[in-house]
Amino acid sequence: MSYLKITALIASLTLAGCYAGPKPTPADPSNALAPAPVVAHVPTAAAVPAAAAEIGNAKVSDPPSVPAHHADPVAKPESDPLTPRSVDPVDVPLREITLPAGTVLNLQLGTTVSSTASRVEDDVQATVRRAVMVDGVTVVPAGAAVSGFVSEAQRSAKVKGRARVAVRFNALRVGAMRYEIRTSAVSRQARATKKADATKIGVGAGAGAVIGAITGGKKGAVIGTAVGAAGGTGVVLATPGEEVSLGRGTVVTTRLAAPLTIRVR
Repeated sequence: MSYLKITALIASLTLAGCYAGPKPTPADPSNALAPAPVVAHVPTAAAVPAAAAEIGNAKVSDPPSVPAHHADPVAKPESDPLTPRSVDPVDVPLREITLPAGTVLNLQLGTTVSSTASRVEDDVQATVRRAVMVDGVTVVPAGAAVSGFVSEAQRSAKVKGRARVAVRFNALRVGAMRYEIRTSAVSRQARATKKADATKIGVGAGAGAVIGAITGGKKGAVIGTAVGAAGGTGVVLATPGEEVSLGRGTVVTTRLAAPLTIRVR
């Protein structure tokens, strides 16, 4: 086909398109300022699944990995200053407190001491019955172990000398620490028996006088008195006095004879 024929065909088609549709309605002058209608593009039903498929097939890129040695350290939670913390006793510093001479120690004996069975230098054990406090601080707790020795043990004599026992303490243990101490003596002595002895002698003399008077009158009474008195004295000489003892569990009180320095927390 020649160039002229093609040109004429295109022109005829163009003219045909111009007259194929209805003629445009002339514009209303009153609507000259009206905004042109906005035509929203609504996707067709077939376009929606296709778009969803494209989104589903999209590959989401992973966040860039950070090397372990470049990672930020995990922050440790700060402790609340108002929250009480347990204190290790080992971390508490020791301090020294000195108990002056004369400090009272209330003890309970764990060993029996008696004038008949005990000997000088026998061991004696005891425990602190009442804690020793200084300014509200327990220096010597109740239950602390105390050890000592028998310093005196004397049996009663037949004529003179009452039974007597005495104890002194020389060591105190507080926790794991052992301290050397000096205390006053804890002693016990038997009761005096002079009145009982006089009664025995008097009874013997009276009985002798009665017997002498019956047998020999006035002279016999005098002789009987002397004989009876001698017999009463013999009874006293033949009978020893009372013995004394401090049984286990007996509560005793002693005092420090010298200052004692103890380390406490």
